[in-house]
Amino acid sequence: MTLRLSKPSDRSIAGWRWTKSKVLPTLPFVVLLALSALAAGADQPGTQKAAQGSAPPDQVNIETRKKADKDLKVESRPADIKVTSTLVLINVTVTDPLNRFVTGLDRDNFRLFEDKKEQSISAFSSEDAPISIGLVFDTSGSMGAKLQKSREAAADFFQTANPEDEFFLVRFNDRPELAVGFSKDTDKIQSALTFTQSKGRTALLDGVNMAMNEMKKARNPRKALLIISDGGDNSSRYTESEIKNAVREGDVQIYAIGIFEPAAARGRTPEEAMGPGLLNDLAEQTGGRAYAVDNPSELPDIAAKIGVELRNQYILGYTPKNQERDGKYRRVQVKLVQPRGLPPLRAIYRLGYYAPSR
Repeated sequence: MTLRLSKPSDRSIAGWRWTKSKVLPTLPFVVLLALSALAAGADQPGTQKAAQGSAPPDQVNIETRKKADKDLKVESRPADIKVTSTLVLINVTVTDPLNRFVTGLDRDNFRLFEDKKEQSISAFSSEDAPISIGLVFDTSGSMGAKLQKSREAAADFFQTANPEDEFFLVRFNDRPELAVGFSKDTDKIQSALTFTQSKGRTALLDGVNMAMNEMKKARNPRKALLIISDGGDNSSRYTESEIKNAVREGDVQIYAIGIFEPAAARGRTPEEAMGPGLLNDLAEQTGGRAYAVDNPSELPDIAAKIGVELRNQYILGYTPKNQERDGKYRRVQVKLVQPRGLPPLRAIYRLGYYAPSR
């Protein structure tokens, strides 16, 4: 850095202040200050006595200069703001013994635990908030006769939509395809389904992985996937373990409608036999639900039921007492405080989340 002399100011050294310039190098600066002071003393007799009592040039006090440097650094330093607290949101569905949704509960009816330590519920809502939803739709060859009822199921699900909801469509057979990106226009998705043909094998896990990646673009804090498929996976690059870890890391509820042949049916492949368990595991981890269907005519009613369930959830928010940013999995438990006059109730919620990493 180089320096030049300018007129005296409040921020000064011996009546002079220094600023950035290309005129004089830094090294002669102290010598120049001393010479300037001597010249000023020679021109003004009243200052000779003070000059005689001042420190020689090799003892010039540079503390003020250091202070100026420090001041300049503070002025130019950008703000560095860090937010370390984490707000965790848990969606909870409450049902009675007949599997009917229970509404009208308040904050006092819930107790929330993280790793067996009770947490304070700081946010509570039971309103129909907008949701970002991804439809993961099976178009494999085995869907042939079930394809039309699956389209009808999607249409009935969209009828429960909130005007502020947004949707996307992932179709999959041998491999997944993002057919429609995020949009509030459900007609666009239904048009894409109308011209869908069934062919190929079933890359279910790859389809879920693509949907989870697309969900990162969601605008709404509430997120959900609806999977409509007729069996297990037989064509994916991703493993079941990898996808289960991915859905545990993502804050996305998964609902699934599995259209399965009866267990005693002939020609049922091992992958199809594993299908119900796979979909149930994915849904359970995230606080969603999986429905097994053996009659395609039931699809529209079940899809509509899932849509209604998403509109009748409680949202519990809390700041964890454990603020360690260790990236570890934290287990969550929700307990209900039984209201008087109601039968035993059941709470459905995601089982945990991964803490932020450093």
